Amino acid sequence: MFRLPFLFIATGLACFALFDILTLSQAAAWIAHPPRTPSGWFHVHLLVLGWATMIAMGAVYQLIHVVLQKEIFSRKLGYVHYAAFTAGTAGLLAGFVVSSVVWIAVFAVLAWIGIVLFTVNIAMTLFRAAVWNPITLSTAGALGCLVLTGTLGLTMGLNFGFNLWPEWHERLLHAHIWIGTLGWFGLLITGFSYKMLPMFYLAHGVSDRTPYTVLILWTASVLTGAIAFLTAAPGFVLIVPVALLTSAVCVYNVYVSRVRKARHKKSPGAGIAAVVISTRALAAFCTLALLYMLAQPARAMDERMIVIAGWAYLWGWVGLTILGYLSKIVPFLWWTHKYGPLVGKKKIPTMGDLLEDRYVAYGLAAIAISLLSLIAGLLLGQNSLIEWSGAALSFVSLVYVMFIGRVFAR
Repeated sequence: MFRLPFLFIATGLACFALFDILTLSQAAAWIAHPPRTPSGWFHVHLLVLGWATMIAMGAVYQLIHVVLQKEIFSRKLGYVHYAAFTAGTAGLLAGFVVSSVVWIAVFAVLAWIGIVLFTVNIAMTLFRAAVWNPITLSTAGALGCLVLTGTLGLTMGLNFGFNLWPEWHERLLHAHIWIGTLGWFGLLITGFSYKMLPMFYLAHGVSDRTPYTVLILWTASVLTGAIAFLTAAPGFVLIVPVALLTSAVCVYNVYVSRVRKARHKKSPGAGIAAVVISTRALAAFCTLALLYMLAQPARAMDERMIVIAGWAYLWGWVGLTILGYLSKIVPFLWWTHKYGPLVGKKKIPTMGDLLEDRYVAYGLAAIAISLLSLIAGLLLGQNSLIEWSGAALSFVSLVYVMFIGRVFAR
């Protein structure tokens, strides 16, 4: 199972490096501009599809085997999925660069086909295993949100190109963003964390009740938010899904605390510590966002606030969580592939020898500080601070991902 996850993870790391290089080459100027431009769409989709979703898909192929102790439904289908999704994403990004509606439409369909193939492959794996718990249920929910996100994006593209339902464009856009960020990434990360956090902390006997509560609250937030956007409900109605999300994140933090209390390993490593810290920060941010919406309901859809929320959620939690888990997943994949067959036959390095933990700590700390500075710049509307912080974030992220990539040369 090494090659299939490796393809996705390596491609995702390459896209992440490309994103950082392009941002540095522009001195992060695109961040200071309104996001709804071809340049904004290009960078956002490169980060979300090319990096985060690509990495997530590779991680699912690897971790679903660990969770279920069964092979995936079809490896061949996995390779077809990789080809379709990668080609579709590359073409879609090129379409944004040349501002070609035809390119965007054609390659969006190809990327959507890749998403459907991935969903079918993992769904069949889940149904064949017939093991239903918070991990598999969260995964199933995330898959449904991924397909729905892709479908909404495709519909939005057709609507934009042919002006079929102009009054629906804003509704589709907001629902596309909400379901993709909260549904796909949120349910997937929390779901697999129910396996990975106890595993890395060596925690045993943690109850499943809290994860079920998180799943119900998080799913309710995704659904109510999607309905509010699609029905063009007044801004104050969004307080309900945000309140549900805040409750879900707070309960999820309770679960994380219980895992840490039940641990038999004092330190799981800097990457996992960063995952926990980002989870605490997400709870604080959601609480502040909810209080802000209660105080200023008319500004719930203010573009600047949405952009800040996007950076805080996608980079501050999704991004740091992925980067933190990669510090464990990449060495495990490579060590198992290269050194696993040599165990007991010759002297081999340990997994810890492949990636020095203190450098992981330095890299993630630098990323977090740069991100906080960028969010401060966005909040204050200071373009110079935005550009300097965005460039710093891209630089330290590029160094970090190169450091992770070095594992494959060990």
